[in-house]
Amino acid sequence: MTTLHKLLMAFIIAILMLFTSCSTDDDNNTASINYTTAENLLTDINFQGYAIITKNGNDLVRQGFGLANENTALPQDYELAYRIGSVSKTLTAAAIIQLKRDGYISNYNQTLNEFDPEFPFGNQISIAQLLSHQSGIPDYQFVVEDATEQGYFFDEEDIYEVIMELVTENGLNFTPGAGKQYSNSNYLIAALLVEELTNMAYHEYIQQNIFNPLQMTNTYRGTDIIDPNTHAEGYNNGSANSVYPMNLAFGAGDFSSTPKDMETWTNAVKTNWFSATEKDDIFAQDVPSGYVDFGLGWFTTQEGNTTLYWHGGDIDGYWSMIGFVPEHNATIVLLSNQQDDSGIQRNTIIEQLLTNEFNQ
Repeated sequence: MTTLHKLLMAFIIAILMLFTSCSTDDDNNTASINYTTAENLLTDINFQGYAIITKNGNDLVRQGFGLANENTALPQDYELAYRIGSVSKTLTAAAIIQLKRDGYISNYNQTLNEFDPEFPFGNQISIAQLLSHQSGIPDYQFVVEDATEQGYFFDEEDIYEVIMELVTENGLNFTPGAGKQYSNSNYLIAALLVEELTNMAYHEYIQQNIFNPLQMTNTYRGTDIIDPNTHAEGYNNGSANSVYPMNLAFGAGDFSSTPKDMETWTNAVKTNWFSATEKDDIFAQDVPSGYVDFGLGWFTTQEGNTTLYWHGGDIDGYWSMIGFVPEHNATIVLLSNQQDDSGIQRNTIIEQLLTNEFNQ
């Protein structure tokens, strides 16, 4: 163990106990909404950002709401960059799918100890369990963010060591495969696995194997400080909030992208980027109506006979969502530059669209 991590462990373990002893469920209680159109819905809930919602090949919404920068009056724009947070996980998962396609891994049941014999409980944790949040590995985010605020610096390898130390000290949160708990640690490990198997930097692999083929020219590893001329400013309760150490979100939430590129990516996944067999692996199957389940980098929400495949993201100053509804040939891209800690806006939009716009 490095001297840095010896000094940090007592601090990190204490913070971890604080966060894991409390549970915070998204507030799903929303005010009564009289749904008329998707555009009116976004206006009524004071959505701020750029929205694309299509149905049967037609646009229901394709426009900005509010300003991308209140100081310069920069408008929201189809080709403006926004931080996408955990929507980045769809890209990391896609990289792993393509590694299997290209023979770098033989199947998703391969366990972590095959790649790192030193990872604690690695013989119990599969690649599939990483990507579907069934590993039981605790989330590093809060403890590392707190340590960063105390003046420590972490790159992805440092964070990986911290994750290993947390598991060594405290064990897993549950037996792998016996539960489901969202954890950014899963995706940082998956991104490092991409690097180990390909001998390429993670972001370079994504660039060459996803962005270049799809001509996603404005999706990139986010910077700690945004360029206000080409990137939406993030806000939290009206105050600018877009300075963030992006190294902490490696593989789990560190991309910026535009509505245009996210529409390209969502439509590619909706159509033929993955084979039918790959889609059977990626998307959770047989989800009961009224429930949501994890797949490999995507959520499945089922409402009656309507299925929404999606992923959301939250990072200081921003929230995001991409998704599609096969039954209605629908695409949803929402990139907001107004922080929503509770997830109320995203939950409301999903509920209202599935109940009113895309109901069967």
